[in-house]
Amino acid sequence: MTGISTNHDGKATLDIIAFTLGQQSFCIETTSVREIRGWALSTPMPHSSPEVLGVINLRGTVIPTIDLSRKLGMAAGITSERSAIVVVEVFGKPIGLQVEQVTDMISVTIDQLQPTPDLISSFERSYCEGVITHQSGMICFLNLQRMFAEGLEELAA
Repeated sequence: MTGISTNHDGKATLDIIAFTLGQQSFCIETTSVREIRGWALSTPMPHSSPEVLGVINLRGTVIPTIDLSRKLGMAAGITSERSAIVVVEVFGKPIGLQVEQVTDMISVTIDQLQPTPDLISSFERSYCEGVITHQSGMICFLNLQRMFAEGLEELAA
């Protein structure tokens, strides 16, 4: 977590962007977000992983787009007029993450971030930094560096 700051009460806070995939809420740090775009059709790339939707042109730069639902082992994401591509930077490389709907940009205190329960598989826990308790419900806080630690070379190709 790199975007920790302090609020007016002296509590450590984290700025996040929340979004939905299926019926679940997830979030990432805003420090990794470059921009949020409306959904756009990706150009498929032959022989890519199932979660790779393809590539899009981002102002002259070709970047890979990932179905974040599939990356997390869920059913393929459903696109609608509310779908978005969250462009993030991971290890200095831009990646587009397709999400079903961006729901909020909020600041939460670090004490709202609870450890991931031991019942969750190690595969899923490696991507989940913890669970944020929020008035709107529980939000899984994703760790993009762990999620893309392997396979970034394939996305850049």
